[in-house]
Amino acid sequence: MKKLTKEIIKFTQERDWDQFHSPENLAKSISIEAGELLECFQWNSNYDFDEVCDELADVVIYCIQLANKINVDLETIVKNKMEKNKLKYPIEKAKGRSEKYDKL
Repeated sequence: MKKLTKEIIKFTQERDWDQFHSPENLAKSISIEAGELLECFQWNSNYDFDEVCDELADVVIYCIQLANKINVDLETIVKNKMEKNKLKYPIEKAKGRSEKYDKL
């Protein structure tokens, strides 16, 4: 993940784009790209695999940039969130169910 982050940062620096990458703008970009990812599935479940991969990559790139901008380690915060999710969604209550944790 660190190598990928460095590559993304280098790409951005070479183009002098960091000036546009406030946390707010990066969060907006994540949402916009997530919308474009969702658009791939808008009318049916037949989707263009390459297009989905490109849009998913855009979401991940912006997430990596935001994490870097606010100085957090993505691996750490994802692991922490997974621990919280384990408590909210214990296997014995959540297995095979799609309800939100407060409805289990």
